[in-house]
Amino acid sequence: MTSDAYTLTLPEVQTSCMVFASPHSGRNYSREFLRSSVLDELQIRSSEDAFVDRLIAPAAKFGAPLLAAHMPRAFLDLNRACDELDPAVVQGVLRPGHNPRIASGLGVIPRVVANGRAIYSGKLSMAQARARIDEYWHPYHHRLTQLMNDTNSTFGRTVLVDFHSMPHEAVQSVTHAGFARPEVVLGDRFGAAADGGIVDRIETVFLEAGLRVSRNAPFAGAYITQAYGRPSRGHHAVQVEIDRALYMNEQYVRPNGNFDSFRKLMEQIVAQIADVGRHELPLAAE
Repeated sequence: MTSDAYTLTLPEVQTSCMVFASPHSGRNYSREFLRSSVLDELQIRSSEDAFVDRLIAPAAKFGAPLLAAHMPRAFLDLNRACDELDPAVVQGVLRPGHNPRIASGLGVIPRVVANGRAIYSGKLSMAQARARIDEYWHPYHHRLTQLMNDTNSTFGRTVLVDFHSMPHEAVQSVTHAGFARPEVVLGDRFGAAADGGIVDRIETVFLEAGLRVSRNAPFAGAYITQAYGRPSRGHHAVQVEIDRALYMNEQYVRPNGNFDSFRKLMEQIVAQIADVGRHELPLAAE
């Protein structure tokens, strides 16, 4: 099922309460967008979660839906609220109260890509910003909400596993459980977005695959985990950040020599996470 905003891949029969998503792997860089930017085609991809959708593509084969965005993060950030508009990039926006994401140039219409490089030389009109939100943000989130609700109705709970990638340098100084540089960071907003027992099961899958895992450092989750994680209602959301160096050349935004073997490892991980959602999930004590 494909729209301008996303591709939804559904299993023949949904057998898992897991919902897989990739909101930042979109790579539909229109000529109009590229002409509006001061960056070249390689620079503008630096904030893209490149190839993440390919890494988790087998989800439907294991009984879980997969929602993947089409538009790139530099164009529209689906992991932001639709009203997180930056007055430095959109005309007519009132200066908001303190919002660290907007202040850093990472609102719903981003001002910068990785390393703080400006995307535009001027500002977008409010009409241009609203058109992006109406055409791509709302359809994606409408579909994701529908998936969460339908899954919850069928299974009694739903778990959004929201996949992202992180620059290798972002975790170089992070230590967890005595190990330097986690390869996977699970974000549940410090327990607010998902039950701890569920996150434990997902963490175990990555650990048994031989990957180093940390929780909530340096990424605890942003808008999507905050908006969709409602454990008291049976809606859980876990953000998964994967070190890009495991499978891609970050400088040239292309698969590296380890891509195929890592993709096969990820297929096993996706299968096991989907399998977690086929059984009674452990919940933390009240």
